[in-house]
Amino acid sequence: MKRVPTLVRTAKTAATVTAAMAAFAIPAASASATATATAAPRTGATGTGAGTEGPVFVQTDNTAGNEIVAYRRSADGSLHQQGTFPTGGDGGILDGSVVDHLASQHSLTYDGDHHLLFAVNAGSDTVTVFSVDGDRLHREQVITSGGTFPVSVTVHKDGVYVLNARDGGSIQGYRITEGKRLQRVADWNRQLHLDTATAPEFTHTPAQVSFTPDGSQLVVTTKLGGSSIDVFGLGPSGAPSARPTVNTQETRQPFGFTFDGQGRLIVTDGVNNAVLTFRLQPDGTTVQLDDAPTGQTATCWVVRAGDHFYASNAGSSTLSGFRQRRASLEPLGNTPTGTGTVDAAVTPDDHFLYVQTGGAGAVDAFRVGADGSLTPVGTVTVPDAVGGEGIVAL
Repeated sequence: MKRVPTLVRTAKTAATVTAAMAAFAIPAASASATATATAAPRTGATGTGAGTEGPVFVQTDNTAGNEIVAYRRSADGSLHQQGTFPTGGDGGILDGSVVDHLASQHSLTYDGDHHLLFAVNAGSDTVTVFSVDGDRLHREQVITSGGTFPVSVTVHKDGVYVLNARDGGSIQGYRITEGKRLQRVADWNRQLHLDTATAPEFTHTPAQVSFTPDGSQLVVTTKLGGSSIDVFGLGPSGAPSARPTVNTQETRQPFGFTFDGQGRLIVTDGVNNAVLTFRLQPDGTTVQLDDAPTGQTATCWVVRAGDHFYASNAGSSTLSGFRQRRASLEPLGNTPTGTGTVDAAVTPDDHFLYVQTGGAGAVDAFRVGADGSLTPVGTVTVPDAVGGEGIVAL
């Protein structure tokens, strides 16, 4: 199912993409180092001020050798480096990218059922499997990604899928074995036939793959390479449908996404700088329910903390907060971060948010208030991680 963007689509989005590229190249200055660095509302409760301790893992995407840097999270949300674990592969850089070398979401993914961490090695076309023991990692396996330039991983029960970004894009499926290793299933490979060759490359490669919460479908966002949300149905064995249902989003750039408590799809639009809400139908079609603009630049990643959502704006170096009421998102304001706001993660108790800043090669920590406000906790510089993406908080 080959899809090539039409001249009309290209003309409509060209000016916006050019502006977004300029924002990526020269991100806005950050005010996150100051004590008052948040524009989010402060009225109402501000949370407990403490949460449970646990690890935070950050991927460097270093082209000279990809690594996972492990941090211990204290009860106040502060991070303390504990170790560095080589993946056995190399990071990669998409052409045109500055603060987001993978231009994707979920390049580092945790499997709570098996206590495994999956990391992509974009420069080596491989995926690394780590077993997790507190803030320590043990490398179990390095396996082919089944394509070129892997950028995103998703897991549900014993099934794993990897999204490959180059050569038109593809997905590759695996089974988790009893030995905490991946077994590639040759028949679970599907080509996406996207227009990934158009410059700038980083805006045209696919962004994310994820199972739906019930595991019945597989969702892929294609950015400008397809301007679509592609949905594969999954059979009882875990095999994907022969072809996806293609939900075309003309003049949009579907990028990062997550799901709300009702299984609705929450997707960023990197061209129009908005967060979109969709109902996902059993047949793979999507029905748009809401369109919430951020007023920022390069809105590309999104995470959920209860009924609050936070979108990363790489060009503005901010986080845009939203409160969900039914199927609508109400804006809470924008919080400054370090330079080049990209991938983010929220702790399981929803008390803390950690966001990578690709221009600085750092992670900014925030306490999440009961009203959705973000209070800065601190910043750590991640070794050799400028432009890196991939973060998990446990």
